[in-house]
This record gives sequence, C-alpha cells and structure tokens, in this order.
Amino acid sequence: MSESAQGIPGLPDLTHPTELIQFGTHLLKASLLLVFLVLALGIAIALLSFALRRNQQQQEILIGEWAVSYSQLLRGLQHFTLVLILLVGGFFLCSTLSNRYHHWEQAKVAQVAQSVAGERLEQIAPQIRYITEEPYVYTTQVNGKIIKVNEKRKISRFLTLSGSQIQVKIDQSPDVQGRRAIYKIDYTADYKVINQLKDIKSFFFEAPPPIGYSLLQSYKVERDGTRLSQTNPGDYGFPFQLQPTEETSLRVTYKAQGGPRWVYSSNGQLLSNFRLVAIANFPGADFASGIVPNEIKNDRQGTQFTWVFDDNVSVKNPFGVYTYTDPVRHTGVLPRLLLLAPTIFLWWILLLYFSLPMNLTNVTIAGTVFFACLLSLTYLSRFINSQLAWTLISFVLLALTWGLGSKNRSVSLAALICTIAGAVLPVFGLLVPFSGLTLSLAGLLSVIWLAVRHWYDLYRLKPESRR
Repeated sequence: MSESAQGIPGLPDLTHPTELIQFGTHLLKASLLLVFLVLALGIAIALLSFALRRNQQQQEILIGEWAVSYSQLLRGLQHFTLVLILLVGGFFLCSTLSNRYHHWEQAKVAQVAQSVAGERLEQIAPQIRYITEEPYVYTTQVNGKIIKVNEKRKISRFLTLSGSQIQVKIDQSPDVQGRRAIYKIDYTADYKVINQLKDIKSFFFEAPPPIGYSLLQSYKVERDGTRLSQTNPGDYGFPFQLQPTEETSLRVTYKAQGGPRWVYSSNGQLLSNFRLVAIANFPGADFASGIVPNEIKNDRQGTQFTWVFDDNVSVKNPFGVYTYTDPVRHTGVLPRLLLLAPTIFLWWILLLYFSLPMNLTNVTIAGTVFFACLLSLTYLSRFINSQLAWTLISFVLLALTWGLGSKNRSVSLAALICTIAGAVLPVFGLLVPFSGLTLSLAGLLSVIWLAVRHWYDLYRLKPESRR
C-alpha cells in the first residue's frame, strides 16, 4: 500500500495508542491545574470568611456575593468541562474518521488507476530502407606526407511510403487477477511502395511489432499475397526487390495483447495517403493524444474511430485509443468536513445555550447525537451521495432535537431553529460546491435568530420553559 493511502499525516487517530497516551498526559496536567485553581479560589474565600468572622455584617455582604459567584463559577465550570470533553472526544473521533475516509478515497483512486495501468501497445510506422554508396573524402598521413583519400561508403537511406491503409480491432478483457484491463489486438495494415530511385532495386521492409506487448502471435508480412521470410531471428527487416518506377503492396498482420492503450506513431515520418480505422469493441473507448478523428461511429458493440489524410501527415503525438474511466470526483470534501466538525458543534451548542435552558444531561445527549450523525454520514457516504446522506440524517437530527423542548412547543421550535442554523446548514454547506454562500447564510440566520430572540424580544419563551 502506498504512503498516500495511509491517511492524512499529522492527524491524531484513536487507533494509535501512543498518540492517545501523549494527549491524555497533557490533558491530565491541564485538568489538575484547573482543579487546583478552583480549589485555591475556594480556600481563599474560606480564609477571608474566617478573617471577617467578627464583623458579621461585612462578612454577609462580601462573602455572600463571593459565595454566589463561586457557586455560579462551579456550575459554569461543570458545563465548560462537559463541552470541552465533548469537543476533545469529538475531535479525536472526527480526525480518525477523516483519516479512514481519506484512506478509502485514495484506495478507490488507486483501484481506478490500476484498472487502466500498464504499458501501452505502441505500433510504429514501418520504414523502407535501402543501402547506397556515397563518396567519402578524408585525409591521412603516409611517409610523413598528408594525402587526401577518396572512397565510397555504404549508408542507409529510407524511402517514403506512398500509402498506408490500417485497420485495427481492439477487444478488452480483464487480466488473470481481474484487477486491470488488457487489450487484444487484431492488426491489419496495407502499405504501398513506389520505387522512385533510378539505380536502386534492393530494399528492406522494416516493420517492427508493437512495443509493450505481452503476447504476439500470427505475425507475418506479405508482398502481393506472398509471405516474406525473416533473414535473422528477431530481425524484422524483410528484404525484397523492386524495379525503378514499379509499385508494390506490403501487408502486415498479427494478433497481440498488452496494456489498456493502443497508439500508432509516425516516428517522425511524413506519411502519405494515410487512413487508420480503429474499432474498439467495448464501451468507454475514446481517442487518445488529442488528435480528433475525422469520423466517429458508435453502435451497441463499441466505437469506430477513423483518421484520414489524403495528402500527407506527420504527428508528434501518436494516434490511438484508450479506455475512458470516470474520474473520482469530490475527493477530500468529507475529510475537510470532519476536521471542521468540532467547530460546527461548538457553534451549534453555543446557539443552544444562548437560546434555551440547557442542563448537563441535554448537553451530553446533544453532543452524542451530533457526532453519531457524523459517524453515520461517514459510512453512508461510501455507498450513496454524501449530500443525500446528510439530508436523510438531518431529519433524524431535527426529530431528536425536538425533544429538547420537554413537551414545550416554544422551546422545541427554538431548538429546531438553532439546529438548522448551527448544525444542518453548516454541515451541508461544506458538502456542496458553494460552501462560502451556504455558510454565510447559516451565519446570517444564526445572528438574526439571536437578535430577534434577545434584542427585539419577538420570540419569548414561557416562564416554565426557562427553568
């Protein structure tokens, strides 16, 4: 497994004991410090009360106010500690889920890439080679004298193909492991050659097999219906004779299989009267290298691509066919949401605190329900669209939030408004492309609700609702 599929580096994970131990150690130290400060404040108030025991009036005024404030501090500290525990626990849960979902996404991308991985089958255009003698002049030293020597040397030159008519049939099938696709090629090519030279009649038809094949069979080269033989094993240069001004045709046929991509390269040659027909007998075929075919035909069996150039053509990128795979879209959306989920929870819980009475039990249940919904969203998103999954989960979250009213309709409605503005919309905003607009609307709705609730006093809770 590649490193990219291991998860998001640097994030804490509940399955890593070392990280939990380190975090627990730091949290224990911070908790002890906080407890020590609270106890120190209580001891200070007790000592001050003891010092003012003779002045009862001053003791009742000063110590009474401090005792009330201290009691409120302890009560608020309980809520603060509970929210902090939920935030920390939710952060660890969400970071773990983010790592897991990132791993699933990378594994899916790797699986799609592996299905079309492998070397491509590249067929290079053949060449007509001939040997000619050209004068060669060089200087040398003989008996202390520099003399000029005129000789002739043999060099290889190439004749231009006068026509190329190529047809390739491509079938796709899975490999033995069933993990990736392979191409099965049935190749037929007819080439025309005209001897435009006056003093050369011996040629070599160099037609190499495709590069990158895993199996090559039934390879043969024919001239006007007569099969040509190889002179050396592994040498795909076929000698033939052609008189000046004469024309002949050469056919190359073979069957091969290899990676899930087939291309035809001109190899820098200027090809004349070129026609290439690639028949892909499988769905999802597309043309490669950006050279648009002159004609594309689609039927039930597959797609036929046709490239035709009546004069001449030379391309830098080869013609070809490959298997199109749907891209893995919207990767990283849910991991980002999970990393921001504790902030959304804090947003939502503060709205609830500012809008309706909350006790420790309600806060605990609300936090548990929120992170349980995110857990469900993470696993449901592996099978269905994440936006649809959150829409379904939102109805469950709203139905459970209605219970915060304890059979009081006003409080229940306030809880629903807070949940929509503080939880449903922010989470949904991080799942859609227009995240900024959705989050802005959620923030505006939250501010409007608090202003209406507290400043304009347009939404009043019944007295029994605030107990």
